[in-house]
Amino acid sequence: MVQSIIFILVAAAALGYAFVGFRKVYQNIHLGKKETVSGPTGERWKNMALVAMGQKKMFKRLIPAVLHFMLYVAFVFTQIELIEIFIDGVFGVHRFFAVPLGGFYNFIISTIEVLSVLAFIATVIFLIRRNILFIPRFNKPEMSGWPKLDANLILIFELMLLAFIFTMNGTDEVLQSMDPAHYPDTNLAITGWLGPAIFGGLGQGTLSILERVGWWGHILMVFVFLGYLPASKHLHILLAFPNTWFARLKPAGEMENMPAIMEEVKSMMGLGDPNAPEPDMNAELPEFGANDIFEMSQIDLLGAYTCTECGRCTSVCPANITGKKLSPRKIVMDLRDRSEEVGEKIRSGNAEYAKDDTLPVSADNFDDGKTLWDFISREEVHACTTCNACVEACPVLINPLEMITKLRRHEILTEAAGPQDWLPLFNSIENQQRAWSVGTSRTAWTEE
Repeated sequence: MVQSIIFILVAAAALGYAFVGFRKVYQNIHLGKKETVSGPTGERWKNMALVAMGQKKMFKRLIPAVLHFMLYVAFVFTQIELIEIFIDGVFGVHRFFAVPLGGFYNFIISTIEVLSVLAFIATVIFLIRRNILFIPRFNKPEMSGWPKLDANLILIFELMLLAFIFTMNGTDEVLQSMDPAHYPDTNLAITGWLGPAIFGGLGQGTLSILERVGWWGHILMVFVFLGYLPASKHLHILLAFPNTWFARLKPAGEMENMPAIMEEVKSMMGLGDPNAPEPDMNAELPEFGANDIFEMSQIDLLGAYTCTECGRCTSVCPANITGKKLSPRKIVMDLRDRSEEVGEKIRSGNAEYAKDDTLPVSADNFDDGKTLWDFISREEVHACTTCNACVEACPVLINPLEMITKLRRHEILTEAAGPQDWLPLFNSIENQQRAWSVGTSRTAWTEE
């Protein structure tokens, strides 16, 4: 009874802490602009099934895909045993499903054990790849510090989870012959022989303690993982599903149309509506593109939080490959970092972050003197060739190009800035409606 009360209190505290973290992520994503979600719903469900659940795009690189799939399948199946642990913890029972399910229970738990062994192998290989083999895409400048630690921490957590669950199952197998009334008889694929081999010489008291250490250790690591998830790149295990569902269905490379610009260009070329009213010259100029998260779409911010930081986008980026500063992964990570910063400042309620200090700090009343340009350099954005290689490479359908083009648009159309060698092109298009500055009129050939 005492253990059940302790478990319920610990579980409530852990779930409450995790809820606060996930709510902050939700609030941060909603700092962006709403975007109309259009296109066939069936195509969205297909994306989610094939890309998020089936990990279709991962298999463009076979070895890491197979290793990741081992971890993924083990994670999914382990939730079955986790449900049983919750029931045992709340009601103070032991292996609640063992007796009613009988032989099928052995099959389920044995499957989980086999998958856990595969997950152990995959985890060790991933640690070696990141820390010994030094795969180039894992050692870019943006991966130093916290991103590198984050990737290693989650792999260490995985090893601890596996160690605890095998300790729990292994000691349980030995205790079944000593106390059959409390420990239901099972015959598991791995711990059925590994448990007696490791723990067979220990006394019942020691085994009982180790079994509880394994049980509590496993569930506590689950709670730690759950609370840690909102601050980690591993949030993608949850957000990959909504991100693939909400992913834009337009053809690759198709950019968002800006009606105001289109009408202006039509007017310059004499193609506008002759009956359209004259524009108000005193009206405030519209903002084009984005220079902060508030002008980015909620889909962009969802993508930033879904990013796995795998670096596939950066590894195929021609600008990055040729030594330029651009890294699509860094752009996405910077967007998330800025969202985190703004979200925390708004939640602080500090009046120094308000445009109007007579009103509460909010998304509509926020100014900390910073923008995305404090995180992302203009050199990075200018280097993009808009080739869509990063979009094609992303295993969870994030679109770094959308973020880059919005930053570019703001710089060029709103700030009237940009690289000096681009300005003649813009001036020529604006004044002569063509890319090259030539003395004769563009329509001179029609006059001949």
